[in-house]
Amino acid sequence: MDNVARKDAGLPYHYDDPAIMDGQLAWQNKLWEFNQTKPTEQDRRAELLKDMCAEIGEGTHVEVPLHANNGCRHVHIGKGVYINAFMSMVDDAPIWIGDYAMFGPSVTIATAGHPILPVLREHHYTYALPVHIGRNVWVGSNVSILPGVTIGDNTVIGAGSVVTHDIPANVVAVGVPCKVLREIGEHDREYYWHDRKLDVVE
Repeated sequence: MDNVARKDAGLPYHYDDPAIMDGQLAWQNKLWEFNQTKPTEQDRRAELLKDMCAEIGEGTHVEVPLHANNGCRHVHIGKGVYINAFMSMVDDAPIWIGDYAMFGPSVTIATAGHPILPVLREHHYTYALPVHIGRNVWVGSNVSILPGVTIGDNTVIGAGSVVTHDIPANVVAVGVPCKVLREIGEHDREYYWHDRKLDVVE
């Protein structure tokens, strides 16, 4: 089995294989161009995102700077998504982001990792597993999401968390490693932040 097939199967592969690296610098050039845009060039940013990403929905807004190993060519983003500054995506495998997801600053989504066994790292082995982030998920600042993770719809991931395993839908989850704190429920219809009462419900 060649390295491309091993990568696609989620098996360890040599990351410096030219077949794996094919076109990577060209995609990073597109990302570099995106990161040079001015705040007033919103239409230009939207055009560049459509060219860079595997797919992107309407009304999605991405702040600069943005980093992605493969220039976002393996990133699928839904509509109405907001991504704050300093997002870093290791998009060696696909990243799927659902509609209306929101990301605070300095979030990392990593699809790739390296084996624990030292000799394998010495021989440039890595692996890549897709990440799925559901609809209307809110990811706080400085969160790290690791390879193979799925986060369910409507879930909130607290700032500074490290998401090492799947998180279900409709919960608040926090910590290192990230764990479910509670379900989203009636309390959240009454309070929007600690003891601050909500005056609008949709």
